[in-house]
Amino acid sequence: MSIDPNLPLSGKTVVLTRSQDQQAEARILFEEQGAKVLDMPALVIGPPDDWTLLDKALLDLNNFDWIIFSSANGVKAVDERMKFAGSSLSNKPKNLNIAAMGRKTAEKLKLLNLIPDFVPPEFIADSFLKHFPLSRTSLRVLIPRVQTGGRTLLAETLSDAGASVMEVPAYESTCPKNIPIETVNAINNGKVDLIVFSSAKTAFHTSKLLQKFFGHKWKEILLEVKIISIGPQTSINCKKYFDRLDGEAIKHDLNGLVQACIQSIKV
Repeated sequence: MSIDPNLPLSGKTVVLTRSQDQQAEARILFEEQGAKVLDMPALVIGPPDDWTLLDKALLDLNNFDWIIFSSANGVKAVDERMKFAGSSLSNKPKNLNIAAMGRKTAEKLKLLNLIPDFVPPEFIADSFLKHFPLSRTSLRVLIPRVQTGGRTLLAETLSDAGASVMEVPAYESTCPKNIPIETVNAINNGKVDLIVFSSAKTAFHTSKLLQKFFGHKWKEILLEVKIISIGPQTSINCKKYFDRLDGEAIKHDLNGLVQACIQSIKV
């Protein structure tokens, strides 16, 4: 299929670092703008080391006011664990409110016939905290989250405001062992224009993978490659592990990430 040369990313090659099962939507959006898309999954999603804390919390859902999901992975993990115990998230207690950090998380809930009671206007923790309805100080809040990494700001801030917050590991995201050979060859031959990151952990894992495959000079290979981030926390890790940042999405979602790429090549 020929690509319209007038599309804004025509002739550009973009490397996606999302987990393998989350690549499809991003690929479509970038290809619609003319980009050639290569995969470099930087996350493998799996179970936590121990289910005990999550299982105990799920048995006690009646005593929570809110459950806050920061990712679709958390929704999936909780629902699957509840089904394993003979229930499901769609059968949650009526008094339990659900908050979703972003659009994809809310969509995952809607697939379970659940409409979130709160979604922040911007899909970042700071916006969540600014708008979250802390109606009283004695709220009990459950936050199923990734086992390692991620921010604790949400729990800390809610606790400081008087809420009783329980964070429990619901899944783990680890670093893959390999990079697809097509992507390795493209990077090695200077055929990559942009690498995009949709989470802080993908930036960290990508740096590890690149060092593994290209050695101590891996940063030199990327000198002509633009590093693009989906939002502030991801940008922090981009700067930390790549020593620079060439663009950050204004709107912190996949569409915003595409637009940040388009803007970066105009500079």
